[in-house]
Amino acid sequence: MSSLGKLRVAVIGAGAAGLCAARHLLSRPDTFAPPVVYELTKYIGGTWVYEEKVGSYDNGLPIHSSMYRDLRTNIPKEVMSFPDFPFAKHLPSFVHHTEVRKYLEQYCDHFRLWDHIQFGTSVASVSPVDVKGGWNGLAWNVTTDNGVDHSKSTTERFDAVMVCNGHFYDPYIPAIPGLEKFKGFPFLILHNTFLLLQRMLMHSHDYRSAEPLAGKSVVLLGAGLSGLDICMELSNVDAKVILSHGQRPLTCPLPPGVQQAPPVTSVLDDGTLEFKNGERAQPEVFLFCTGYNFTFPFLDKKVGVNVQEHLVWPLYKFLIPPAYPSLFIVGICRAICPFPHFHVQTKFILSVLDGSFCLPSREDMEKDVELDIAARHARGIATRHILKLDSEQWAYNDELARLGGFKPLPRYWSNLYESNKVFRARDMLNYKTHNYTVLDNMEWKVHDLHGQELQKPLAVKKQM
Repeated sequence: MSSLGKLRVAVIGAGAAGLCAARHLLSRPDTFAPPVVYELTKYIGGTWVYEEKVGSYDNGLPIHSSMYRDLRTNIPKEVMSFPDFPFAKHLPSFVHHTEVRKYLEQYCDHFRLWDHIQFGTSVASVSPVDVKGGWNGLAWNVTTDNGVDHSKSTTERFDAVMVCNGHFYDPYIPAIPGLEKFKGFPFLILHNTFLLLQRMLMHSHDYRSAEPLAGKSVVLLGAGLSGLDICMELSNVDAKVILSHGQRPLTCPLPPGVQQAPPVTSVLDDGTLEFKNGERAQPEVFLFCTGYNFTFPFLDKKVGVNVQEHLVWPLYKFLIPPAYPSLFIVGICRAICPFPHFHVQTKFILSVLDGSFCLPSREDMEKDVELDIAARHARGIATRHILKLDSEQWAYNDELARLGGFKPLPRYWSNLYESNKVFRARDMLNYKTHNYTVLDNMEWKVHDLHGQELQKPLAVKKQM
């Protein structure tokens, strides 16, 4: 604890989750000392910082950004914002990524977060220490490296650590038999004014714009939101795209030049791709839109946080390792509305630390995690999809608010978000032309590009 008896909390990462953590810790000077936020780069914003370069920076550190040049949000700003800090009213509902970055900078300005962020600082290790009289008998040593060559090492002690390091930077490449035999054709790409020779096997992490793939034949593996976005961008530059995925076939109109196929199951000796139905293709480009790995290289092994088949466990309420309850892994759930999700998780974490929510015993938390995973398996959810909350996020958010004793998200939030999902599934080509207006805690309306009010989807209406 700080000399004033206030809890010292370290926050790892100054992306949206880390900034949200800092904002709420600063709002409680009665209980918490000002937080220390460690940020690897020179910027706030995490995944929302566009970096044209791919690969590594000049200092050898990997480029974390997976942002592509023309990305616009796929969630309306009305529910994408932090609940206590709306986006500017004049903006359309679906904003360009530069507006999100600007929004996060304004959030930093408004809540005066800048002075609490240590930029250019890499977290080398986070280790638990037994401390009599510490919060739950624990404290944490956080060792960081900074300086130009990250050679200056410093260790500081904290009562709690909030890990907000994101999970959109370490590409996941599925194990496809024969993948090393894929022989694409090299092509020239204009990149930072230099012509570079690129191989044709790539992950969306290194995708920045469609022009270098103009007119190419592409097999794009994965029909998540970035896969669909990129497939539309490629269609606009006359690429011939096979959208390969394991979901039910999409029923909405597809962009010109795009067809669907089942997943790629193997690469043959001559580099041909074979799909699950036995059909084959010989594309010039094999593009993986297959998501990312979770990685926490700085966490002491004895903390026992495991990553297995895209599941991070054991974590009580997807947040807290039962054996070390002053460590919090924030924002690992997928298919969620991220900023409000971070807001709810952070408020819950503060209720744990200030004692307003009394955590169950270690054994009870471990049992809770086991039962939760077993229940999801029983419903047919594969381990790799357990963190994919999707429509279950609303019950999860409400439960954290109930346990933590704070206000849940306004009622319109889930309904508007779920309705946008329906509009997207019906018409992936045009749903981003819609504009939403929130009328009150319950009600909202939506207009098309021409200002015509649209009917709310019936299935979602019933949830209200």
